[in-house]
Amino acid sequence: MIDVMQTGEVVTIVHGERELMERTAHLMATATDVACAANDLATWARAQASGELAEAIRTRRPGDVRIRKVYRSALLLDPVAAQGLARDRDRHGAQIRITADEINETIILDRRLVILAGDVRAGQRSYSVITQRETVQGVTSLFDAAWRSATELDVYDNRIAEIRQLAPQVLDLLSQGVKDETAARTLGLGVRTYRRRVAELMDALGAGSRFQAGVRARELGLV
Repeated sequence: MIDVMQTGEVVTIVHGERELMERTAHLMATATDVACAANDLATWARAQASGELAEAIRTRRPGDVRIRKVYRSALLLDPVAAQGLARDRDRHGAQIRITADEINETIILDRRLVILAGDVRAGQRSYSVITQRETVQGVTSLFDAAWRSATELDVYDNRIAEIRQLAPQVLDLLSQGVKDETAARTLGLGVRTYRRRVAELMDALGAGSRFQAGVRARELGLV
């Protein structure tokens, strides 16, 4: 661990979820305002869901803590993940919104501390724990902007429900390079409807091309 806080700085770099939990679990357990941005459900906090942190959160009364979470829209293409988000909202009273924009895994505690996820090296992910006021304010402002522009979970879930059902078949047809006319017939759709569904799928995946959509789908384990 590189702990520059000990030298008068206000950034701590830790390596691995266990070390991060040892450093911040008490802060997470007592925070009254938690903001989180993530591309998927495999966040360090969820990975430790069976530990002391989860137990501390479960003992908090409704209203004790404000929890806001922003997730990538591609997550809702996975039915299991979509159900997980709904459970998270209902169980912990979290406010959840969805965005198609690229986001970095970020946690903000009480607008005073920021945790930024870094790269994975040698099987461990690095995290920056930041208390420097101006940096925290900047990251918080970025989160607030993302929050305002994101869509409520239920609204986006309803919007994407149909394409979620078709996603595995559409992705399979795209991966095979099947022509739109043939793919549309296979799915019992008109060509224009099929192309609209492909466009919706690309938008949910945050992809600018069909090839990129396939890459993102593989990253997410959808194909």
